[in-house]
Amino acid sequence: MIARPATSSTLKEINLRTVLEVIRAEPPVSRAEIARRTGISKPTVSALLQDLLDMGLVSETVRAELGPTYGALFFAPRPEAAYVLALDVGARRLRAAVADLDGVIRIRRDVPAEGLDAPRIVRTAAALAEELSAGAGISRSALRYAAVGVPGVVDRSDGRTWQAANVASLEGFPALESFSAALDLPVIVENDIHLAALGEQRHGTGTDADSFTFLSVGTGVGAGLVLRGELHRGFAGAAGELDCAVDPARFEANDPCATALLRYAEQRLPEQPGRGPLTTELVFALAREGDPSACAVLDEEARRIVGYLATVAAVVDVELVVLGGGIGLNGDLLLERVRERLAARVPYPPRVEVSALGDAAVLTGAVAVATRAALEQILTERFAPSGHRRP
Repeated sequence: MIARPATSSTLKEINLRTVLEVIRAEPPVSRAEIARRTGISKPTVSALLQDLLDMGLVSETVRAELGPTYGALFFAPRPEAAYVLALDVGARRLRAAVADLDGVIRIRRDVPAEGLDAPRIVRTAAALAEELSAGAGISRSALRYAAVGVPGVVDRSDGRTWQAANVASLEGFPALESFSAALDLPVIVENDIHLAALGEQRHGTGTDADSFTFLSVGTGVGAGLVLRGELHRGFAGAAGELDCAVDPARFEANDPCATALLRYAEQRLPEQPGRGPLTTELVFALAREGDPSACAVLDEEARRIVGYLATVAAVVDVELVVLGGGIGLNGDLLLERVRERLAARVPYPPRVEVSALGDAAVLTGAVAVATRAALEQILTERFAPSGHRRP
């Protein structure tokens, strides 16, 4: 392919993005400092700053702590220039949040989703978009983009979801088309654990790791891979579907998900009169009390988790594993068990930590993806032909 020569318009767009990146990185920053950091001339910087002011992406401010600045102005991002919607579709809950362009969540709501089929999940998401916009005190039209985390693999060609075992109605569902139509917004649909990995990379345990795995162990099991600082989705978007690596004949004996853990626990834990039905929460509570049978169950759970992690460690040699999900977050009981078994299993074991974001990991990643897309949309519209701009 023959590269097209740069035009004044493309150079201006590149410079505009460069200036905005500097402002967003360490605000507030002066005009002179922007010119120094970017190597762009001061007159050009002034013109670009005026463009950003006109677009509403930055604002003028002062830095009182510096004392007299002799009229020098400083520039900072305007997070309220646009807002985004983040959705996390789970087997039990639909989580939703509205965030500003800085990625700060202004309002969040979790609603029950168990028993809802895919179309009802979409309708509930659309209602939440209206409800959260009102709750955040913003116009619904201020939402510029949405990112939706779903279980399973998202087909890159048509936005349908597959292998969504935990939400059966999502199997083959046209998620991208349906959410886009219901929300009346540009939408990104992504595997939920991939988004969780991005969340950990931006604001969680993975911020200081170049390559790591986020392993979610809960209702289901999934992994997100960040390699050399970039999310690795794989050729078909199916990277991290570790269940596929287990021999189907031995799957039940090696599955660490909550359902399999309970089936194992039911065979080995005596009844607990007065404590209700056996749940994963009860298993962990008994282990914290020192119950030997419950501790043995968690030893088995650690063995199963390590069976998944050893595959990842042997193939991609990550430096860090972040445990998440309803089961994975029980670090006080699982971390040392997992670390010891992993060290005995692979010669160069990664560091193992617990998610810093808890049940907000997917939403955090969705916010990061949506804010980036919204900002890109605003900048692109600035240089699009007038007939192609968003009304």
